[in-house]
Amino acid sequence: MFVKFPYELSRWCVQVWNMATTETQFMLSVGLIEKDVNGDTLWVWCYPSVDSQLREVLLSKCCLTQHGRDFHPFVFGQFCRAWFYISTVEVQEPTALQKVTHFSIVVTAKDFNPEKYAALSRILCRMYVKHGSPVRMMEAYLTVLTKGICQSDENGSFLIKDYDVRKAYLAGSVKDMVSQFGMETIILYTALMLKKRIVVHHPRIEALLEFTRVLPALTWHRKDWSILHPYVHLTDAELEDLKKCPGYVAGFVDPEVSNRSDLFDVFVNLPDSVITVSQSAKEAMAMGKLHKDVGHLIVQSAEDAEKSDSQVIKDISVKTTEIVANLVALADECEDAKITLEGLKQHCFPPATENFLFHLAAAEQLLRI
Repeated sequence: MFVKFPYELSRWCVQVWNMATTETQFMLSVGLIEKDVNGDTLWVWCYPSVDSQLREVLLSKCCLTQHGRDFHPFVFGQFCRAWFYISTVEVQEPTALQKVTHFSIVVTAKDFNPEKYAALSRILCRMYVKHGSPVRMMEAYLTVLTKGICQSDENGSFLIKDYDVRKAYLAGSVKDMVSQFGMETIILYTALMLKKRIVVHHPRIEALLEFTRVLPALTWHRKDWSILHPYVHLTDAELEDLKKCPGYVAGFVDPEVSNRSDLFDVFVNLPDSVITVSQSAKEAMAMGKLHKDVGHLIVQSAEDAEKSDSQVIKDISVKTTEIVANLVALADECEDAKITLEGLKQHCFPPATENFLFHLAAAEQLLRI
């Protein structure tokens, strides 16, 4: 016998199920890396699976494999369209982990949300310290995967809906970035608008992660954090993956990247606060009055003590939306709603503005090829 649910209840059940499945299906895997008393670091467990290439990349990101280097409690990055989040713990006596000095929990997912996965990883780490077995970790992971929640009086609670992706997008400080680079922030803005390749170097991974995650917010109208590759090594596999992206923000701790001009259009030396435009990108990145106006708007908004970072991002976004709307209006005047250089020339824009709009049309797929 079938029980017929009231319409509103049925709709609510469907909404809850869709929300749970939509938000939890971003999670791909959870893994465990251990460093034992002999100094050996091994990938010891994973659920459900991670291919060998990704496993090698994750091992290279884990600070346990970087002999003599600093300890990093939490790092994140992207490889082959999957995000990785690595939390590392030093084992303190007494514990069930008698032969383990450190371990890392590795979560891979489809979405960018460092705060969400850091919170989940902290709970998984506490479980592993207490029980010394990945079984409890897997149970907690599966509970989050199926129900979007994990509760424990001893280890804390985690509710997936508490971590709105917009909060992750707004977590960095645009005001700090503008404070550091001033009017030169317009170079970064222009590069992002034109979907150029930005490489950022800093020897400290924490500083690199904090700075690079802010950059996509300068082009808020796209809300595209897939361009972010905040923690990249100069290995063939990672560079091959990076080069598949037409435009990106990539972070490197290795100073050698400054010599790899094939990887960037704009290079940011973060410790020295220096931004360099490559020779090959100078024509597309030529600055004019429009850039100066946008640059002043960014600086004035960021220097306003009463404005929050999100308000600064909104100010930049309003100006960007205006620029893109004007570009779309120009396209609508053209055949097939696609802009041509000849069509732009008819409006007699200043050369730098015309050049910017032409390259922006290409980035926004409004250019007739």
